[in-house]
Amino acid sequence: MTTVPGPAPLAGSAARPFDLLRVPILGGFLRRRWARAALQAPVFLVAVLMAVHALFGPQLAPKNFGSLVTWVHFRGLVVLALLCAGNLFCMACPFMFLRDLARRWAVPRWNWPRPLRNKLPAVILFAGVLFAYEWLSLWADPWATGLLIVGYFAAALLVDLFFRKASFCKYVCPIGQFNFLGSTLSPFEISVRDANVCGSCRTKDCITGRRGAATAQEPAGRVVQRGCELGLFQPRKVGNLDCTFCLDCVHACPHDNVGLHARLPGEELVHEGPRSGAGDLARRTDWTLLIVVFVFGAVLNAFAMISPVYALERAFSRLSGVENRGAVLGVLFGAALVAEPAVLLGGAAWCTRRAAAAGDSLLAIINRFSRSLVPMGFGVWLAHYGFHFFTGALTVVPVTQYAVHEATGAYLLGLPRWSLGGLPPAFVYPLELSFMVLGFGGSLLVGWRVARTFAPSRAFRAYIPWASVAALLFAAACWTMSQPMDMRVTFLAR
Repeated sequence: MTTVPGPAPLAGSAARPFDLLRVPILGGFLRRRWARAALQAPVFLVAVLMAVHALFGPQLAPKNFGSLVTWVHFRGLVVLALLCAGNLFCMACPFMFLRDLARRWAVPRWNWPRPLRNKLPAVILFAGVLFAYEWLSLWADPWATGLLIVGYFAAALLVDLFFRKASFCKYVCPIGQFNFLGSTLSPFEISVRDANVCGSCRTKDCITGRRGAATAQEPAGRVVQRGCELGLFQPRKVGNLDCTFCLDCVHACPHDNVGLHARLPGEELVHEGPRSGAGDLARRTDWTLLIVVFVFGAVLNAFAMISPVYALERAFSRLSGVENRGAVLGVLFGAALVAEPAVLLGGAAWCTRRAAAAGDSLLAIINRFSRSLVPMGFGVWLAHYGFHFFTGALTVVPVTQYAVHEATGAYLLGLPRWSLGGLPPAFVYPLELSFMVLGFGGSLLVGWRVARTFAPSRAFRAYIPWASVAALLFAAACWTMSQPMDMRVTFLAR
C-alpha cells in the first residue's frame, strides 16, 4: 500500500486557501494512489449494469435501469457535482478504469495526430450527441441507450490503446468537454501550494512522472507514478479547463506541493494570456466553438422538450414540404447552433469593436468575450437537468426493485413502488429559476471583467452588447422553463 505523505505545515498557511487534501479523513483517502481506482470501480460496475439492463432488460424506458439512470440521474448528478465540488465524474470515470486495466497488457505507441490536437472532434461529437438524442429519441429507446454506453466504452478503449497520454479525454470525449466548461464554475481546483517550491523543482514530476531507481534495463528509472496525461504543468496551470481531477500530479509531486484548493467560481474565465494545456483562449477558436455548443445547446436541449417545439416542427414541414423528421431537426439545430450564434455573437463583436474603437478582428473579440456566456449556459443546464433529477430522484428505487426481481425471480428488495417520484414540479421551478439567475449574474460579472481588460477607458460601451446577449439567453431560458416539459423516461407528468 503506497500513500502520498500527509501535507506538512507551510509558512503562512493560515492565509492560504482551504485545501480538501488537508481534511483528515477525506484528504487522507484522496492522497492514496489507489483512491481513484476505488472511486472508479463502483461507477464502472453501475455502468456495466446500466448497459446490460438497457440491452437485455424491458424495452419500456421508465422500467429500464439503463435508460432511467442515464437520462435522469446521471445527468443531474453530474451538473450538481460540478456546482458543488468540481469534475467528480471524470475523477471517477468508468471509461478510464477499463482503459487503465487494458493498458497493463497493451502500451499505446502513437501520439495523437497534430492536426486533431484541438477541440473540433469533441465539438462535432458534442453536437452530434445532442442531435441524436432528439432524432433517435434515445430517452425512449433503452436498446439504443445501451449501444451508446457500450460504444462510449469502446471508443475510449480504442483511442487510448493506440494513442499515448489521455487523448480521448483531451480531444474526443464530449462528456469530458462538458465537464471542463462546467467546472469553470466549480468552487475547487487543483493547484500548487507554494509557487516558490515549484520554482526550485528540477524534476518536474507533476508533468513528466515520478521515476524509481535507475537499472541496467531502464537507465532513466521506471515510471512509478505517471504525471499529468493532459499536459497541464502545475506552475502554469489556470483553473479547471482540461483537468479531470485525476490527482496524478498530487501523487507524482515529490514535494507534496499540489492541493485541491477552494477558489472563486468563474475566476478563471477572466484570465488573460496563456495557460498550461489550453494556451491563450483569446487565440483558440476551437474553444469558442465548444463554448457556443455548450451555451446555445443548453437552451436548444431544453427547448426540444417542450410542447411549442412540436408545433414549430409541424409548421416548418407544412411550409417547406419536408416530412423527414431528421431533416427538420437538422434545420432546427443549424439555426440554433450555427445561425443564431453567428448573428448574436457576430453582432455583439461588431458593436463592441465600434464602441471601443478597437482594431481587433471580430473573431478575436468573440474569442475573448464568449467566455462570459459560460455561466449562463451552465445555469440553463443546471435548471434543465436539475428539474428532471429532482422531480424523478426516487424513480430509481422501483426500477432497481424490478430489475432485481427480473434477475432473480424473487422480490428481494420488495415489490416495486412505481408511485415513487420526487419533488413536485411547482417546488422545483423556483430552483430552476434560481440556477438561471445565478448563471445570468455570473455572465454579467465575467463580461464586465473581460470588458475592463479589453477596453479600460471604454469598458461600459464594450460590455453592453455582451450583457445584452446574456439577457436574451436568460429571457429565452426563462420562457422555455416556464412551458410544460416532457417527463421523459419516467411515468411522471407535468
